[in-house]
Amino acid sequence: MRTAVATLAGCYGRLDVVVANAGINGVWAPIDDLSLKEWNRTIAVNLTGTFLTIATTVPYLKASGGGSIIVVSSINGTRTFTTPGATAYTATKAGQVAMVQQLALELARHHIRINAVCPGEIETNIEVNTSVRHEDETAIPVIWPQGQVPITGGQPGRSEDVADVITFLASDKARHITGSPVWVDGGQGLLR
Repeated sequence: MRTAVATLAGCYGRLDVVVANAGINGVWAPIDDLSLKEWNRTIAVNLTGTFLTIATTVPYLKASGGGSIIVVSSINGTRTFTTPGATAYTATKAGQVAMVQQLALELARHHIRINAVCPGEIETNIEVNTSVRHEDETAIPVIWPQGQVPITGGQPGRSEDVADVITFLASDKARHITGSPVWVDGGQGLLR
């Protein structure tokens, strides 16, 4: 991470925007079936990865006189808590928002804004890194006749929907926004 950030800053002479977007769903299983190894992997990628990204880039943002950090979190753990067995995942996503809110005040004196984008169901391939076990033990059956994303008639959002919000938060148009979670879920989180 240090090498990548130093190379980037060296190439462009400064760093103004950071997007912490790496993440996995990990294993979704009942708490008594979730191993410590599975828990630790999700925490390492989602939460420790966010910490390392921010801690490594903040000195460059300070040197640039400020900037914007956007953390990609989720509606899970911030607005909804109904994904069967997603305890490790939701803990990391709630932790990311708490980190954003804590750092908003710490970084403000350096003119660094930090916000979180919390997507709902988005067309991505994140399911390839998801392992679900014993869903029937943790699921609470719910049926949404019109689908679980109200604004699109049940269809998931697109990656562009999230990217547009990130672009806005990175821009000077968001100059007075910091410490805020922004849900990009088409109202999905309001149903749960």
